[in-house]
Amino acid sequence: MHIKNLQYFLHLCDSQSFSKTATSMHISPSALSRIIQRLEEDVGQQLLIRTNRHVSLTAAGKQLAPVAMQIVTEWQTAVSAIREEDPSLKGKLTVFCSVTASYSHLPDLLNRFRQNYPQIEIQLQTGDPAQSISHIMDDTADIAISAKPGQLPADLYFKVWDKVSMSVIAPSIGSNVPGFSRAGVEWDTVPLILPESGRARENANNWLKGHTRKPNIYAQIAGHEGIVSMVALGCGIGIAPDVVIDNSPVKDKVEKLNVPVVEALELGLCCRKSRSGEPLLAAMMELLN
Repeated sequence: MHIKNLQYFLHLCDSQSFSKTATSMHISPSALSRIIQRLEEDVGQQLLIRTNRHVSLTAAGKQLAPVAMQIVTEWQTAVSAIREEDPSLKGKLTVFCSVTASYSHLPDLLNRFRQNYPQIEIQLQTGDPAQSISHIMDDTADIAISAKPGQLPADLYFKVWDKVSMSVIAPSIGSNVPGFSRAGVEWDTVPLILPESGRARENANNWLKGHTRKPNIYAQIAGHEGIVSMVALGCGIGIAPDVVIDNSPVKDKVEKLNVPVVEALELGLCCRKSRSGEPLLAAMMELLN
């Protein structure tokens, strides 16, 4: 039994799709299918139930998954210990984060990382923070700065770094936003500009439940930076992380409303749990200690 085969199995447990795992792990679907079949032969039990659209674990598969995770983790830890004989880590790390995080949190982290490991190349990807976890689980990024999701995937290692508060914002200059005035907000009618998805959207939705049964959603934005811009233009009232608001080039054109507090986001670094023992990933994670 090869460690790589167990990694294929663990990835398949999360993706629930032969095609997704094959693409992410750079293997053909037919080769992946043969590997899983051999694994089932070794175990003597069917591990996966296959349908046209997805796969699910059998009872035997659910029993094997944590054992496979432990074997892979211990293997990577052992390899990492052996490689410590060469103190100079080398290689490349692909880091994913939002545009705002790339200048609010990432610079200090990378500065300390590069001081300790100057021979590691950093490849930076930026985009919608709600997609951070997907980039990790699809193996398109090695490590990501992300808000902690409500429910962690089984193979996700998440290390909390910071708490990011959220605010409700309105245009600071005179505007004709329906349902909004300096005297108050009519939450049933005022147009709302919200994150499209992710933990920030969940927190916004939970906050709105205490103010309106049927929110008037004007726009749903992928990436938080656009929320501040649309509010500054007078399109409506927005809910966004304070770090995004405070770093926005149009921050002077919006104001934070004096309303009950929106639940804060837990910001952290995350990677695949099955890869957390890899030297480069472990080295970056250790900076948060």
